[in-house]
Amino acid sequence: MLSFSEQFSECVVAGIPFVFLIDFEQKKPLLYTFDEAARRDIYFDIKGVTNAPKRELSSKPTFTKTTPVSKKNYAKAFDYVKHHINRGDSFLLNLTFPSGVESQHSLLDFFYASRAPYKFYKKDDFVIYSPECFIKIEEDTIYSYPMKGTIDAGLPEAEKQLTNNLKEQYEHNTIVDLLRNDLSQIAKNVRLNRFRYLEKIKGTHGELYQSSSEIQGTLAHNWQKNSGELIHKLLPAGSVSGAPKNKTLELIRAAEGSERGYYTGVFGIYDGKRLESGVNIRYIEQRHGKYHYRSGGGITHLSTLDEEYEELIHKIYVPFI
Repeated sequence: MLSFSEQFSECVVAGIPFVFLIDFEQKKPLLYTFDEAARRDIYFDIKGVTNAPKRELSSKPTFTKTTPVSKKNYAKAFDYVKHHINRGDSFLLNLTFPSGVESQHSLLDFFYASRAPYKFYKKDDFVIYSPECFIKIEEDTIYSYPMKGTIDAGLPEAEKQLTNNLKEQYEHNTIVDLLRNDLSQIAKNVRLNRFRYLEKIKGTHGELYQSSSEIQGTLAHNWQKNSGELIHKLLPAGSVSGAPKNKTLELIRAAEGSERGYYTGVFGIYDGKRLESGVNIRYIEQRHGKYHYRSGGGITHLSTLDEEYEELIHKIYVPFI
């Protein structure tokens, strides 16, 4: 039986379109043709390329109640992380928690109503409406778009606040360096094309600015033969783990207390010629009939408890345009 990486590479070489989903721990990867995924009630929409049937909604889904992780529980994990950062065990760690959310709408309603470049739905399990690209590959060129830094767009001089915030600068710089190093494992001529550009997204509770960068590299001409292994070498995504990656992953497991599963993993499509993928953030999961929204942010030596806890809450939204 072929491994996931072997199956991935075989489909790419053969030019067979497929959709893939990889969990954060890389224990439960999935790969289906577009039609097979639809038969399993797995839908995707990546920049307009979709296998989902058309559907009209009479109203936009909302959260009727949000119950964030308690500040006490968050503070315990935050203090643990800051202790190890101050010891030099990590420079940046993405700390996340689930918060309870209630809604009269289904996960499928959120899939159709949300506006995001990377959307994914798995029946009775979770829905993703992610703004963040993991990687894309066109011909022999690979691109990555690390996203770090958000702020409420309604704040006075929000763009200036985000741009000049030392903690956000440090966090973004660290992730850009990490992603450049990650891409350098599999590509040549890795370079930074755009640095810390801002984009605005509209959600249920107002607008946010988010900060991203663009990194580019050149793959070997026969990259298709090893495409599954190339993806494996880049995982987990640096923007939702931290640096240095291996030690930081140990600290994440200890601080969060449980596996993330598909949250902060990656999903994407290969259309027969190009590969496009997103990071599994902005994520609602269904457990025992209840909804949980997973969110968090990067912790550095400059982080404060109140600011990081508020960022976790601000990211609980549904994007509408």
